[in-house]
Amino acid sequence: MSDSKRKTANGISFASVPKVVVSRLSLYLRELQHLRAESKETISSGELGSRLGFTDAQVRKDLAYFGQFGYPGIGYRTDELVQAIRHILGTDIEWRVVIVGIGNLGRALLGYKGFSRQGFEIVAALDSDKEKSGSVVEGVEVQSIDRLDEIVKQHKIRLGMVAVPAPAAQSVADQLVAAGIEGIVNFAPVTINLPDHVSQVGVDLAIELEQISFTVAKRLHALRRS
Repeated sequence: MSDSKRKTANGISFASVPKVVVSRLSLYLRELQHLRAESKETISSGELGSRLGFTDAQVRKDLAYFGQFGYPGIGYRTDELVQAIRHILGTDIEWRVVIVGIGNLGRALLGYKGFSRQGFEIVAALDSDKEKSGSVVEGVEVQSIDRLDEIVKQHKIRLGMVAVPAPAAQSVADQLVAAGIEGIVNFAPVTINLPDHVSQVGVDLAIELEQISFTVAKRLHALRRS
């Protein structure tokens, strides 16, 4: 069943769930995993929300899209909610990932251990630079992008990451789509165009810094006016 037709526990289409709610689910999951590691068995919506800067009502509203998870007088059972959110996000199964572009950023992404902890395994690393072929980065052999189709089929890969310079990003994305990749995380600082059936997330680190600098600058301007 496609994502557009999948239903939540309340009969709501997954496609109608706001993206910001899904983003908050990831935050809830990280916090709950920390709590579970600390052997905290239950937590209230108020406590979970306060740890992340949200209200208890916001937490309850977000989770209500997907069903009822709390217990009267107890709150949420940490382990149960972790499993439920992982199922909702699809990370209760292992996802194989291919990364294209093994420069400084690509190498850093290959070295990030958080992916495997959340159910993602980078099984293939590709680059157009022939001199990089055969080298091993963080235990993954770098191979030529010419082998993309073969590798995607061999490893049954459905997700890809683009970590190439901006001018090459669209071409690489097109190659990933042609090879059968269904979801792409784009780290290149440029917008890429993909078919409707391919999901994408853009991660531009400079934009993230701009959002922070805006907030800090606004606070500085307010202080100077006071």
